[in-house]
Amino acid sequence: MRRPIAAVTAVALVVDACAVAFVNVILGLAVKRQNMSLAGLKPKAMSSGAFGAAVLFGLFLLVCAAFAARAAITDRGPGRVGRIVLVVCAVVHGVLGAFLVGMMGWLAFAAMMVVLALVVATLMSYAPPRPVPADGPPDGSPSPTTG
Repeated sequence: MRRPIAAVTAVALVVDACAVAFVNVILGLAVKRQNMSLAGLKPKAMSSGAFGAAVLFGLFLLVCAAFAARAAITDRGPGRVGRIVLVVCAVVHGVLGAFLVGMMGWLAFAAMMVVLALVVATLMSYAPPRPVPADGPPDGSPSPTTG
């Protein structure tokens, strides 16, 4: 069951990367064409920042998708760097979801939470097993391997 979850996560992250890049490009074009300014910032700087954010966020999400796709293809969990990148991706989606609920509504929040749930499910399904001590668990309950 973990391979399909990782595959769906990879696809969702690619779609998310395209959507985030598209929104940032549209925002950059709007600022550039309407000659907007915010607190004295030049419109060129603001539009360049939006275009840069489109590239950076899009690439970050594509890297996250690559780690999830690799996990789906090889059926092995991501390594230390991959896990860190996916955890950062999950945190970013949680924070973005909290901001989006106020700015864009509940549908955008739900979309962010679906991607967050997929990333967390991928991380949890490929979690390394926790070693059980030879004398059993510390709370005195029977070990799952000994019955």
